[in-house]
Amino acid sequence: MDKFSGQKRAVQYLYPAIDPFDQRMIDMGDGHKIYMEQCGNPRGVPVIVFHGGPGGGCSPAMRRYFDPRVFRVVLFDQRGCGRSRPHASITDNTTWHLISDIERIRETLGIEQFIVFGGSWGATLALVYAISHPERVRHLVLRGVFMMTRAELDWFYGGGAGQFWPEPWARFTDLIPEDERGDLIAAYHRRLFSGDLQEETRFARAWSGWENALASVYSNGAGGDAPGDYARAFARLENHYFVHDGFLEEDGWILKNVDKLHGIPGVIVQGRYDMICPPQRAWELAQAWPDADLRMIRNAGHALSEPGISAELVRAMDQIAGAMDGPGA
Repeated sequence: MDKFSGQKRAVQYLYPAIDPFDQRMIDMGDGHKIYMEQCGNPRGVPVIVFHGGPGGGCSPAMRRYFDPRVFRVVLFDQRGCGRSRPHASITDNTTWHLISDIERIRETLGIEQFIVFGGSWGATLALVYAISHPERVRHLVLRGVFMMTRAELDWFYGGGAGQFWPEPWARFTDLIPEDERGDLIAAYHRRLFSGDLQEETRFARAWSGWENALASVYSNGAGGDAPGDYARAFARLENHYFVHDGFLEEDGWILKNVDKLHGIPGVIVQGRYDMICPPQRAWELAQAWPDADLRMIRNAGHALSEPGISAELVRAMDQIAGAMDGPGA
């Protein structure tokens, strides 16, 4: 890439939108069918994108962080969300099912090694995958690090973040009787899985709205009103995973197994004012993982779409591309 192109990328942040050259449903054999798509260079360096949530789903915007001449980009909707089916289902839906799905996708596409690109819960899943299958990971590119610890859940659902955002926090908590507010994850769980579709959707929108309100450093505190189907899948899956502490063996499992990442290069892009996933966790990860390059972005929060976050992620992928000998390196 020439100097002018590099400067242009830094200003525009994202690559132009590109259409997939492959879209399909992959049957996992246990009742789940996973949506998967590929775009970019079919002979390029594989990148698999892990979306957030759990329950967020992938989007066309996620294709735009990669030079389509260099990278073969694979996106998929995790179990229960996006275009994967059954929708909003928690049956056979754990972190370890997702790891198995990623392996199935990798094998189906004939990929030996790939770059893992994930943010928020996608960063959690990326770290769990890399710890479990380090031989498959060529590079880790993480954004808004979440390590699925009790401290992080307590921060976001126990009132820590609410100290900075009292108005949306009040909207989130006021729906729950006072005697249940000591454990809001459990209180919402009862309502998100009540069996009453109207009640589930109402509380799903409140759950999603609390998170959306804090996603951007530019937020005015309005969480918006997500479409009912999307909100229900997002809230049910996220809550299901959080009730079970991410299905990890113990609290702090990722840091306790970080030695498995030895030799895997990584970039961590973290918003300095991330209210959903505070920078402390990204810093702790970088301290324990010598191969990681932590890049704190000032005046940025959690959202993938924030200008500083987008610019740095594109810059990181361009740097990885520039270090390679060619598209198939």
